[in-house]
Amino acid sequence: MSSATAISLSDQEFAQFRQLIYDIAGISLSEAKKPLVAGRLSKRLREFALASYGDYFRLLHQNPAELQICVDLLTTNETYFFREPKHFDFLRERLGQPGLVPSGRPLRIWSGACSSGEEPYSIALLLADVLGDKPWEILASDISQRVLERARAGVYDLQDSENIPRHMLVRHCFRGVGANEGTLLIDPALRRRVRFEQINLNNALPEIGQFDVIFLRNVMIYFDGDTKRQVVKRLLGRLRPGGYFIISHSESLNGIDDTLKTVKPSIYRNPDV
Repeated sequence: MSSATAISLSDQEFAQFRQLIYDIAGISLSEAKKPLVAGRLSKRLREFALASYGDYFRLLHQNPAELQICVDLLTTNETYFFREPKHFDFLRERLGQPGLVPSGRPLRIWSGACSSGEEPYSIALLLADVLGDKPWEILASDISQRVLERARAGVYDLQDSENIPRHMLVRHCFRGVGANEGTLLIDPALRRRVRFEQINLNNALPEIGQFDVIFLRNVMIYFDGDTKRQVVKRLLGRLRPGGYFIISHSESLNGIDDTLKTVKPSIYRNPDV
């Protein structure tokens, strides 16, 4: 075998990986994702000197650690700081009005599919800017342990910071020098207020408490209708009365949930009891 890149992924093998990732993460891969699956897994074939994707699939049933790597590779999505800025404009507006920020306890926000951390750190930068020393905390979760490790480190390419407002960048980020030139580090004081946890939204949720705002953006596009309904129901069980549920502009809750009240496109409110 000269290179795993020369190995083709058969339709039958692709079907096996599609079923695997659906069973584990609830993600429905379309036929158009076949090249992506082949490309992301090709390095693992080289790593184990395997002759086919079928051999790799069989290996997954014998190697739980490799199964986690496979899931990580097939579920990692693109993200960046302050993506879909209207959501952050809305949050800033609500933080300046009575009602959202509680008295006697921290404001709690959950980033439900945080990937490599840009979304929860964007939220954290905004909260630090608006609330200052008032109590707040963020839970950031993802199914991929690999991206969570990167998120916890809080180190990003400097070019990724272009959407961070300059005053936030100066106050809460450090520019790398020497061997770290070309990178930025999120201030450790800010990172300590963001807790990263591996959570599979397709399973029963752990005991994580209730939240005032839940972000579930750019993940439901990979779910079928039944999975969307189950995931949204689980998360709404963690949303406080009067809290906000925010999804991507490319997603919709039509036919998924009829209990939330639409505030703006892609922004919903849990009715008060």
